[in-house]
Amino acid sequence: MEPQSGATPAHQDDPAAALRAHALAQQCFEQPLSTLPRRPPVAVSPDATLHEALSLMNAHRVGSVLALDAQGVALGILTRHDLLPRVALAEPPLDARRTPLRAVMSAPVHTLDIEQPLQQAAALMSRHGIRHVPLTQGGRVVSLVSERDLFALQRRSLRELGGALRSAPDLATLQALAPQIPALARQLLAEGLAARTLTDLVSQLNDALVERVLVLLAAQHGLDLARACWVAFGSEGRGEQTIATDQDNGLVLDDEVGPAERERWLVMARHANQVLDACGFPLCKGGIMAGEPACTQTVSEWAAAFSGWMAHGQPQDLLKAGIFFDLRPIAGQAGLTVPLRALICEQAPRHPRFLRLLAANSLNFRPALNWHGGLDTVQHGGRPVIDLKLHGTAVFVDAARCLALAHGLAAVGTRERLRGAGEAMGVPVAEREGWAAAFEVLQALRLRAQGAPEDGAAQTEPGNPNQVGLDLLNDLDRGLLRDALRVARSLQQRVEMDWVRS
Repeated sequence: MEPQSGATPAHQDDPAAALRAHALAQQCFEQPLSTLPRRPPVAVSPDATLHEALSLMNAHRVGSVLALDAQGVALGILTRHDLLPRVALAEPPLDARRTPLRAVMSAPVHTLDIEQPLQQAAALMSRHGIRHVPLTQGGRVVSLVSERDLFALQRRSLRELGGALRSAPDLATLQALAPQIPALARQLLAEGLAARTLTDLVSQLNDALVERVLVLLAAQHGLDLARACWVAFGSEGRGEQTIATDQDNGLVLDDEVGPAERERWLVMARHANQVLDACGFPLCKGGIMAGEPACTQTVSEWAAAFSGWMAHGQPQDLLKAGIFFDLRPIAGQAGLTVPLRALICEQAPRHPRFLRLLAANSLNFRPALNWHGGLDTVQHGGRPVIDLKLHGTAVFVDAARCLALAHGLAAVGTRERLRGAGEAMGVPVAEREGWAAAFEVLQALRLRAQGAPEDGAAQTEPGNPNQVGLDLLNDLDRGLLRDALRVARSLQQRVEMDWVRS
């Protein structure tokens, strides 16, 4: 059988092309600030008038002006965002031609040495809510980096990494690029990117990597991806992958695929599972992988499996099969999954027993709250810890899946399921938006724990990337965690009353 048309990449003649194209994204936030183009700061003496400072900002079309002493040391800064509260709304009104800059500037100034890495500037801006950082050399200001500069690098990093993954000429290149996905995710996390946006980006980059692996392997094994579709289950299927994630995948084969060709697809799928493992996606301990015969089936066989789970599934069957209902096409002929999604949406609401069992299984893990509504921890290594997945996000994931299936919704993302099911149930907007917001809080805490630097202050416990030490959370985080878990408890109680005790 001929390989899929178009499988040969444009960079095939130059195996290092993708890596060279991705060099900036690979290193951009680790390189020193000195590698950025020098931008001499617009500066005046702190005794200059406000009018002089503003005139200089206007003439140079910049968003800030520094106050420097005679030795070039930063004493203060005035930015465009300071003008409204400190100048325009000042009481009594300021006389710009008489008021010295030192009267309205921000001081002291947060600066960085020009040889420090870019990620330090991103972290400083995020931590203090500032948009400009003066760069010093020997204590003297020699340049300035802005939030806009870092955003430009961030966008270019994402674009170049995605492009490098999609055009990688071979598996070795993909394995070299793969570590850049969690590295970039950690950097974006340090810059304060929202959990939803970050999980979307991580999932998109992971999708690009998986799709390229499949295209290369299909060509290598002489298979046509138009006759199959690689699908993702679980968090990958929902587009909610965090920094630490394993494999949950399968293959949907065209009904015309015979036994001999099926065996070839299985061989390729096992190869793909091993390649993805080498790329940093551990093999699924539960065996939910395309390389397993049960996870590589024709459209008709998958349809029969879904129908069987919904009509006759036992509690233990559904414990394992629940994540199959999150399936999403990743590579190959996506049209093969359309009848499966349609079948699920059509049949699930017709099987109350199935929904009741699914709801009962969703109660296996309760939110980490004690009877008094406080945080319920376990001891690990002498520290109080909470598993933010098992006793946090999983509560929302399982409840959302159950409610969405009960109402025949096609959505697979947890947030979309919660909002859609809430609307279908007539739940007030504030309540269903609260479900989504609480899930977001827990996802953010999981990401922070997984992305903590390896400097002894990491929040995760060894061997469990979802476990957070309570002693490493500040009071605000503890309060947000407690509130999010209370929302989880309320949602779980609703599912229990509607589907388990009804």
